[in-house]
Amino acid sequence: MSAGELTRPDFPAPTGRPSGRSRRLPLPFRRDPQDPRRQAARNGLPIPPDPREPLPRQLLRKRMFWLTVVMLVVYATLLVLLYQQIVPDQRTRTGIVPGLGEEAVPLAAKYAAITLIPLSLLFVITDRFRPQRFWVWFMTLGWGACVATLIAAQVNTWAAGYLSIQGDGDPASATRAAIYVAPWVEEACKATVLFWLAILMRYQWVSRVSGIVLAGLSGAGFAFTENILYYGRAYHYASQTIGVTPDQAIQELFWLRGVKTFFGHPLFTSMTGIGLAIGMRSKSKVVRVVAPLAGYCAAAFLHMSFNTTASLAQGTQLVIIYLAVALPLVAGVVIFTVRQIFREGRLIRERLTDYARMGWVPTEWVVPGSRLRTRLRALWHALFLGPRTLVDTVLLQRSLTELAYLRDAMTRGLVDRAGLEREKYLLARLRRLGSSGVLRPEGRAAYPRLRRRATAPVGYAPAAYPGPAGIGGNYPAYPGYPAPPPGQLPGSAPIGPAAVQYSEVDPEWKPPPG
Repeated sequence: MSAGELTRPDFPAPTGRPSGRSRRLPLPFRRDPQDPRRQAARNGLPIPPDPREPLPRQLLRKRMFWLTVVMLVVYATLLVLLYQQIVPDQRTRTGIVPGLGEEAVPLAAKYAAITLIPLSLLFVITDRFRPQRFWVWFMTLGWGACVATLIAAQVNTWAAGYLSIQGDGDPASATRAAIYVAPWVEEACKATVLFWLAILMRYQWVSRVSGIVLAGLSGAGFAFTENILYYGRAYHYASQTIGVTPDQAIQELFWLRGVKTFFGHPLFTSMTGIGLAIGMRSKSKVVRVVAPLAGYCAAAFLHMSFNTTASLAQGTQLVIIYLAVALPLVAGVVIFTVRQIFREGRLIRERLTDYARMGWVPTEWVVPGSRLRTRLRALWHALFLGPRTLVDTVLLQRSLTELAYLRDAMTRGLVDRAGLEREKYLLARLRRLGSSGVLRPEGRAAYPRLRRRATAPVGYAPAAYPGPAGIGGNYPAYPGYPAPPPGQLPGSAPIGPAAVQYSEVDPEWKPPPG
């Protein structure tokens, strides 16, 4: 048998069970490393779906779909475990530890949702140039609300008990746990989902705004569950204390945690998100390692400072720290986020200009595709042109943004030659969507016109000379009523020969000759 026969693709695999290193099949029997699909997967690029396959089959082929299903089951299981741990009374060796009770949890959840809903919507609306998929937002929010809360509660309880034993029951041990243990544990639990998403979707995580949004959602979910615990404990304690009503206790705590310091957990975790975003868009390996760690340490330090202030400062000192440190820090993060949004617009405009100079993208697409206000107007115009136009407009804007960030990744050296195939696919989709989507809105949107229902006249017309309805009738007695004929005053009747109307006849007409 010659060597050429062994390398034929249609030659069957050798029978028997090889041993040692010879178990690896020859190259023709293995996957080609130059396969475009393998190269795209190595770079984290999405693989275009086969349009011939039905949508349900395409959905079942995506690993993110199955990952979302698995995480739904995990979240539901952890919620049940958390409910069984904090709501009913727990029997221990030393006695019974009272739980929150079934009456306090629904009321506490309503107050906690007042903070969660607007805060989550604010984060979702912030990332407009390259918004993530719904499942990404859901997984991040659910992780902070279910997984991070349960793990942090277990570790913090163990640490507080350990410090209490070592401190011989010193009351200050609880404060030490809140200052030195809770920040590191809670920030690690909230940031774990960010590291997982950075691994699974590193190509889609393109800006620091995305890091702030995802980190903020994880922190908002964590604060939601934590607020339920605090509100429930306040309600349960007030119900057993004379002088304070449960509703008054929960409202006071809501004003403190849900209004004054609602920004705490999202602000802390956003430091980790910014560090991850910087590391993922950097070509330096040192920055890729140092930036996420620096972000995590900054988040833990801010959390530690917040817990220290809340535990030790009181009265005027607390107000001064809140006004002089906390609010300026929040304002700084907001200004930083707004600047990053404008920076994204400039980056998209610069990268689309590269394609416009080569003639691959129309020049008139560059500015509308990089201005957020114009993109929102285009979506508003497409909304009144039908669902198909709206979908094509969304795909057109997303394709332009992805093409710009792909070009940026290729210039930074983050994507190899596999990005060329993705580039061709995006350019082909832009040519297809350019005629059906709205990119440059002009004038007013095509608002639907509502037909006005004919209404009866209010009142009666002025009296005229006798007409078909008789004396005082309101029907017109001449064509064009109520406008009178030329030479006649309004409301006056014709007099004399003008009152008689004759038909036109031929003056030369005569009877036919008999």
